Amino acid sequence: MTALFALATSLLWGLADFGGGLLTRRIPALTVVVVSQVLAVLVLGTIVLATGAWTEAGPQLWYAVGAGVVGPAAMLAFYKALALGPMGVVSPLGSLGVVVPVSVGLLVGDRPGLLQFAGIAVAILGVVLAGGPELRGAPVQRQAVLLTLVAAFGFGSVMALIAEASTTVTGLFLALFVQRVTNVVVGGGALYASVRRGGLALPEGGRGVVRAALPALAFVGLADVAANGTYAIAAQQGPVTVAAVLASLYPVVTALAARGVLKERLRGIQAAGAGLALVGTVLLATG
Repeated sequence: MTALFALATSLLWGLADFGGGLLTRRIPALTVVVVSQVLAVLVLGTIVLATGAWTEAGPQLWYAVGAGVVGPAAMLAFYKALALGPMGVVSPLGSLGVVVPVSVGLLVGDRPGLLQFAGIAVAILGVVLAGGPELRGAPVQRQAVLLTLVAAFGFGSVMALIAEASTTVTGLFLALFVQRVTNVVVGGGALYASVRRGGLALPEGGRGVVRAALPALAFVGLADVAANGTYAIAAQQGPVTVAAVLASLYPVVTALAARGVLKERLRGIQAAGAGLALVGTVLLATG
């Protein structure tokens, strides 16, 4: 079950990142973060009320608060990087945040077998290559790399924190709700500060553009929430090291989405990377 939930996480994150990257090309990145998280809060709040999940409140929710503080900064850096540079830089490097939860897993006693260690190495290499890394070029591209590395550390920290925030399904709903409320508070504060400094909260077309994009914004927010949930379940069901690596295959999904929707052609290095990621997945699942 660990492999199944972790792969579902990679699918959801890959689609959410693709959608978020497209949205930030016409809507300010902070606005995308805040609006998508507000929509997610509304849905999660309804679920918490319907399931009575609030009764499972406890000290472990501080992990969710921590994830909620780190998450907006990571998402903002990631979306800005997607708007600045090619996905060949942003998508694969963003997955390197897997180092954080893998390190935590090893520290708490996870001991993958030989095949799983091989699978981890092969999968990470495949993920990096699947984006078709382009590390040379103009200063904008270097800025995209820096922003992506910041985002990667943040994403990895969120993965490690949210895995500790609950032990039951209803508790997970509450943890995700607390995380997203914190996201909105932190992201909303950053948006307010940005506007005070002269930044834009709305695109050139005004509120109409945001209203038209609400379905896409809702998808991005809810897909990200669902990915956090399936990852938490995967990390509880089996070794964190395995769950984290499989969940970090999302750049493959992003590259395939770009191919299917934007008609971007996969380069040879990307095809090779996707193949290696698949081999790594098989090794992790069977090791």
